[in-house]
Amino acid sequence: MDVSNVTVATITVAASNRTDLSSMFTRQVLPALYLLICVLGLVLNGLAACLFFRMPSSSALVVYLKNMVVADLLMLLTFPTRVLSEAKLGGRPLEVLTCRYTAVLFYLSMYAGIVFMGLISLERYVKIVHTTSSYSAPKSSSSATLTSFRANNTSFSCSSSSSSCSVMLHHPGCAQAISLLAWALLLVCMLPNSFLSNKPLPPDSQWSCMKLKSELGKAWHRVSSLLVVAIFWATLLLLAFCYTSIAHRVYRSYRRLRSTSLRNGGTGCNSVGGVTVGGGGVGGQTARRKSNRSILSLLAVFFVCFVPYHVCRVPYTLSQNPDYGFSDASRYVLFQVKEATLFMAAFNVCLDPVIYFLMCRTFREMLLHRRHCCHRGATTRPRHETTARRGSVSNGASVSNV
Repeated sequence: MDVSNVTVATITVAASNRTDLSSMFTRQVLPALYLLICVLGLVLNGLAACLFFRMPSSSALVVYLKNMVVADLLMLLTFPTRVLSEAKLGGRPLEVLTCRYTAVLFYLSMYAGIVFMGLISLERYVKIVHTTSSYSAPKSSSSATLTSFRANNTSFSCSSSSSSCSVMLHHPGCAQAISLLAWALLLVCMLPNSFLSNKPLPPDSQWSCMKLKSELGKAWHRVSSLLVVAIFWATLLLLAFCYTSIAHRVYRSYRRLRSTSLRNGGTGCNSVGGVTVGGGGVGGQTARRKSNRSILSLLAVFFVCFVPYHVCRVPYTLSQNPDYGFSDASRYVLFQVKEATLFMAAFNVCLDPVIYFLMCRTFREMLLHRRHCCHRGATTRPRHETTARRGSVSNGASVSNV
């Protein structure tokens, strides 16, 4: 009985003395994985930055995608210190640097990417659903009587204010202002976590980022964590609403135009309000495949990278406060799950270039042209590139750019 009590006491002491709740997974496996995605992410986002910043910001979509590139590059800057800190190679000073500055920059860039994904979905929703609805309204009244024509004109004039608001939302200048506001709000939310981590840590103390924070810093950490988690869930709801509405709109247009095409004996592609939606032919199926592919790319990256982490973030944040009574075993498990899902969130730096390729036609054309020139050793640009760039950037309503 005494031996059993001693064994249990020894295990309890060992668990309570666990430094930073680390394990072989967090000390060896994760640093290697972070190093891998750091190299891959630098190559992909470096290429994306070279292409995007040669591209004029002539549409809201391009503005938001450029901000996503900036967020990804900022996140990549945090990976080297994270790798050294997780591998326990930099000592206590590097761990302090990571807690005070690198981690704050990491979370700032991550939530900036989340916010701009939400803004992209809102811009696509306004462009596809509201703009095409306003264009299609007067067409439906062309063969109506004088009374119905006046009624349609009245309803169209009543909706002109919402149409002008829709135009303003996907204007590049408005998108730039919204982007600056988003960055400013995130900085106000996140930067105090860096300033309020100002307590010295005794050399013999157990390592924890929370022990660097003052009482005000701990309170702000909880508040800012809840705020950014709320931002995530609001963005998730926004994405679900916007892309459900877009898919519904595209499907309705496809069915209407397909029925019209079958009655007229045609099978070609049609256009409604600037949105190209195919009929029953090969062109229609290609347009719908491009639409589904571009929609699913952003949703897949969002769900795969960010949802798992935010499912466990709230209980992990609560476990850091001893007042909530989490056991040592629960805190250890939550830490391992948090670190694994945080890596999945960081992996978005390698998946975002896929979004750029599928959603932005100009980016795709510039990338394919660059590859074609490298393959052939040519240095001249094709004559149609300028026209294609200008048309593909401005034509945000194209289904292939949804």
